[in-house]
Amino acid sequence: MTGKPLLRVALQAGYGDKTILDDLRFEIRHGEILGLAGASGAGKSTLVLALLGLLPWRGGWLRGKVEMENENLLALGDSHLRRLRGRRISLIPQSPMTALNPAMSLKRQFAEAWRAHESRQGEFRERSKGLLEEVQLPATEDFLRRKPSQISVGQAQRVLIAMALLHRPLLIVADEPTSALDPVTQVQIVELLKRVNRNHGTAILYVSHDLVSAIRLGHRIAVLADGAMVEDLPVTELARAQHPSTLSLLRSLPVPPQILLRFRDETI
Repeated sequence: MTGKPLLRVALQAGYGDKTILDDLRFEIRHGEILGLAGASGAGKSTLVLALLGLLPWRGGWLRGKVEMENENLLALGDSHLRRLRGRRISLIPQSPMTALNPAMSLKRQFAEAWRAHESRQGEFRERSKGLLEEVQLPATEDFLRRKPSQISVGQAQRVLIAMALLHRPLLIVADEPTSALDPVTQVQIVELLKRVNRNHGTAILYVSHDLVSAIRLGHRIAVLADGAMVEDLPVTELARAQHPSTLSLLRSLPVPPQILLRFRDETI
């Protein structure tokens, strides 16, 4: 995690005359996991939409830069952005059951995601099979014929993680990926994202209100409050946190951060 940043962000964003993100600045390096925590209303969802170039579609506005490998994504046209989304930067959305098309089989949804950027079907079959196995799902025709209503929420989230990896992106934006899951499945998904980072070197922006999972996963922890980045520390140095918003999040933890760090490198 050395050298030039993979992603460099400096932006303002909002809706109408209301500013949601005000001079927000941070960086992510190649292969790094940044856990971005914040209470409800801090601006996390607006940030996710801004990074993917989707905020104008929701009636919002953007100013500034979102540079990925020195290319300003905010300066690109819609067609160029569509070519980048899924290939260089992928999203794991918050609600897996609404993110998947209920009328389509899992196999067709994988195929549509592949055709958005590739045409070589032989490579698709090999890669999708390997990714399903990696996320601990059956790579069988029987499973792939199922529709989202025929699998569990945890399985649906694993499907979305596999789809996010389909084109080997440099960065995955994980938007509250455990919020719809039970506690055991939450831990499993965090462990899966750690393996993805370790096995593929994929950088991850892990956006969550859940500081526990952010500490367990992230190399760094940044805290968003009132649209600004108020703290950015290595996860092992959270004891140095000073901002009231960070301290409030730390006080909400069920156990002290040092206890969570003790189990950080254990796998399940």
